[in-house]
Amino acid sequence: MTRNSVSLRTAVFLPTSLVLAMFMTGCSDNAATNSTNSSANIDPNVLADTQELVINNGTEPESLDPHKVSGVPESNIGRQLFEGLTNTDADGKTIPGIATEWESPDNKVWTFKLRDAKWSNGDPVTAQDFVYSMRRLVDPNTASPYSSYLVDAKVVGADKIVEGAAGIDTLGVKAIDEKTLQVTLSEPVPYFPDMLIHNSVKPVHQKTIEAFGDKWTDPANIVVNGPYKVSKWQINDELVLTRNTSYYDDANTTLDTITMLPIPSSTTDVARYQAGEVDVTYNEIPTEQFASLKEKNGDELRVSPYLCTYYYEFNTVKPPFDNPKVRRALALSLDRDTIADKVIGQGQTAAYQLTPIAANGKVENKPEWSTWDKEKRIAEAKKLLNEAGYNESNPLSFELLYNTNDNHKKVAVAATSLWKQALGFVDVTLTNKEWKTYLDTRRNGNYQIARAGWCADYNEPSAFLNIAKSDNSGNYGKYANANFDSLMAQTLKAGVTPEQRASLYQKAEAQLDQDMGLLNIYHYVSPRLVKPYVIGFSTKDPLDNWQGKDISIAKH
Repeated sequence: MTRNSVSLRTAVFLPTSLVLAMFMTGCSDNAATNSTNSSANIDPNVLADTQELVINNGTEPESLDPHKVSGVPESNIGRQLFEGLTNTDADGKTIPGIATEWESPDNKVWTFKLRDAKWSNGDPVTAQDFVYSMRRLVDPNTASPYSSYLVDAKVVGADKIVEGAAGIDTLGVKAIDEKTLQVTLSEPVPYFPDMLIHNSVKPVHQKTIEAFGDKWTDPANIVVNGPYKVSKWQINDELVLTRNTSYYDDANTTLDTITMLPIPSSTTDVARYQAGEVDVTYNEIPTEQFASLKEKNGDELRVSPYLCTYYYEFNTVKPPFDNPKVRRALALSLDRDTIADKVIGQGQTAAYQLTPIAANGKVENKPEWSTWDKEKRIAEAKKLLNEAGYNESNPLSFELLYNTNDNHKKVAVAATSLWKQALGFVDVTLTNKEWKTYLDTRRNGNYQIARAGWCADYNEPSAFLNIAKSDNSGNYGKYANANFDSLMAQTLKAGVTPEQRASLYQKAEAQLDQDMGLLNIYHYVSPRLVKPYVIGFSTKDPLDNWQGKDISIAKH
């Protein structure tokens, strides 16, 4: 899923030494860890009278409709409102959701048994709800940014439906009875239940959508099946969720209210946390405050693994990045180690492939150029640009798009400066847009190169590599390579072993690097400030799928 973190256009040519001095202040990892707000006096077994969590979600959500969104902030909300067939535990492992059990004799025909559960209006949750919802996801009339998710999952008929060549009733999903769902795949997908944790395949309430159309997500109309429902939505201020007493596991839910704030500035986020207005920050900490926060707040500053990759997305069908030599030149000349270690400096690691090494399957592709020294990389980059027609008399000029966010701006300014220092004849215009406009701009292809981030929808390399397939609905840069597509298709052929699948993923990464379809920059970690009285906020899940139903507030 897409990682978030009045348009401003700025040409930037700052010396690298100045850029790094701006961002490195206070970024040492050697600070003491004595907290001024220790959890020593907090008893997790003694709960506060008021069970309310205030958490920053990073931005105003694009929508509450799980079929209309693609971002992490929207999934954070959707996880509280809707529950799919499967779910995740505190460690990120797949567990039962609405489905209590599932089986498949061949990893192609999957049967799910559903528990007794209700929608927030009292209607039963049935297998037909999932049939309707999956059909709606792939329906071209829905125009979902995740329409290809079931294509990637190899659900029978999904590809033809998305193309508009077949009706939605041909999708390989059917209700055997009210509590039994069957999904048929064209190829064996052993991790299919893991894919069903995602926001896009959660059920939506058919009668509500038919009654209210696009207004079905308004607080007065929305019907949900998750642990929380919407009680208030004030745009650019707050989204308030309250307990859904019809939820099947409400008896084991403690938090009464979750207030989600749309604060894009990490500096403001931290300031409001320190003022006691926020209990949990978004998982971005200002780089210049990291060391001091580590010293002052101790174990309130939690840095956990996170299966996300930060990259720049080339628009491969528009000049100048329709030329692979230009794409490779920028990738070779960008000092991503400096960005990861010094500009951000919170444990992030330089990325030379799209899939994080920590993902299940341990796929690793180390391109030869990643071992070259700086001088050799720059020399090759200049050679490629000269071959593409760019030099001192004809500089390479382009616009870099990013969504409004402190850290994204720092990376963009640093990258621009590093390119300028390395190559000389590069002129970059930085353009930032707020989240919704940024997403629209990328989806419509109205950019040259854009900041992007991708977080795993499930813990498997295909969760990353699928976005580079030529038919993937999230492939906004229009990268296309028949061999890459073929390699990904081979991973799901009958009889392929896990070892063979890992080898195919490695070859796909190598092909992506050869074409330089994306400019990978770093692999994320998840740094947050969490108040000591917030109990049960997991930092062990590499997917970062926090669950409000598992959280409580201790007396403080």
